[in-house]
Amino acid sequence: MHRTMTARLKRLLASNWIVLAILLAWEAVFSVYAINSIVMVSPSSIIRDILANAGEFGVATLRTVLLAAAGLALGMAIGTALAVATWLSRFVSGLLTPLSIIFASVPVVAIIPILARLFGYETGTVLAIVAIISFFPAFVFTTSGLRALPPGSSDLFRVLGVGKFRRLCHLALPAAIPQWAIAFRLAAANAVLAAIVAEFLMGTGGLGYVFNVARGDLAMSHALGASAIAAVISIACFFAASALERKARARWS
Repeated sequence: MHRTMTARLKRLLASNWIVLAILLAWEAVFSVYAINSIVMVSPSSIIRDILANAGEFGVATLRTVLLAAAGLALGMAIGTALAVATWLSRFVSGLLTPLSIIFASVPVVAIIPILARLFGYETGTVLAIVAIISFFPAFVFTTSGLRALPPGSSDLFRVLGVGKFRRLCHLALPAAIPQWAIAFRLAAANAVLAAIVAEFLMGTGGLGYVFNVARGDLAMSHALGASAIAAVISIACFFAASALERKARARWS
């Protein structure tokens, strides 16, 4: 067990040495030069602030993670369901595909104020924003996967008299799983960032709200502490989703 953990730690350091080098150089600059804390703070100051305010950061992190997870699940579910609907119906495909592309081209910072005015500055609005951000990759990649069937498989199913619904369940959906996993990988990290941006702009709590308040108070250690936690969560979500994608590819490709 100890050897396994040591090997994993070595691989982690080997693949992320550039990040460690940047942090050490950043800390070294602050040990040499007297930089105003309003301008920037050292990594050690950020870590100390996080430890000193662990309770506040813990509550804010839990809120953000729960909203991001719920919005991700909702967006992926809606995107997948609509992708299946477009596979089943050409009319639905012609209706939804252009609308989803147009809608996804609108920047998220432009969508948030509109949704906030429509639904209020509430937690439900943050959930809706995360779901919208997660919807587009789920819809696009699942739609692509449903149509990326093995050569000749669709014709074979038709010759055998298999109905469209059974073709969906036994052919199209299994073929779409690797593409769906890619969508999940892309949406997982973005869901956390979308939740934080929404909290920042609407002041509903969470890490985004903590960052906004600290920024207004010129408390750079506190603000960057919220940013650092958000970055760690996003990276962790990305790697977890990447592991799921590898398993999906190994099982369904």
